[in-house]
Amino acid sequence: MPKGPEPSLDTGYYVYGVVPGAGGSWPSLRGIDDTDVQYVEYGALAAAVSVISLDRPPGRRAELTAHTGVVDALSAQCGVLPVQFGSILPDRESVAHDLLERAHDRFVDLLASLEGCHQYNLRATYVADVVLGEVVQAHPEIAELRRRTRELPEGTMHPDLVRLGELVSRAMEQKRAEDEWTVLEVVRPFALDHSRRAGAGVNHLLELALLVGDDRAAEFENALESLAEALHERIRLRLVGPVAPYDFAEAEAWA
Repeated sequence: MPKGPEPSLDTGYYVYGVVPGAGGSWPSLRGIDDTDVQYVEYGALAAAVSVISLDRPPGRRAELTAHTGVVDALSAQCGVLPVQFGSILPDRESVAHDLLERAHDRFVDLLASLEGCHQYNLRATYVADVVLGEVVQAHPEIAELRRRTRELPEGTMHPDLVRLGELVSRAMEQKRAEDEWTVLEVVRPFALDHSRRAGAGVNHLLELALLVGDDRAAEFENALESLAEALHERIRLRLVGPVAPYDFAEAEAWA
């Protein structure tokens, strides 16, 4: 594959990810600013890159969308280690030696470990009114405090309101632990690895990144559909994927 023009002093090489060195048989893609994606080889690896102007505001939404599009397109056709969004190196030599040569064997091992796998992102959220109703029904003290404080003006500082907040928070923590176990019991058998993402708010239950083998993807999605149907009155499940293994490769690929 042609190398493409060398960047000037006002441009650099934007790096999307690291792929197996397949001798030039990579997909033809368009990246940021609709530029051609090129491949810089070193050993058993190649880096997917494109020339980018350095005189531009960083981190625009359009750039993130283009970055994700290239990485996911690569993931659909070959293994890929996503590189951190916004990573730019000055020239092809830097891509080859500062990125690929520096951690060549580790990258090869990571690509091998992720072969035939994709990431799925699962978010579980509560139907708040339903779950809070369950909490009130299961805890008489909460129900009584709720009744006693219902007519207090908004913003009132009252001991009963403080106590009510503490009890509801504690009850919700217990309920989340129980419901997390219900969800994890279904997804863990299909996941080669998983990582938990932070969340907040009364609606939050669980957010996971899951690494699933392609050979079990259909079975995994069917199991999630059955679980979603069983829980739909009180819990909503949202699954995104398959996508590139961002949570299982990106940090190592740019460490």
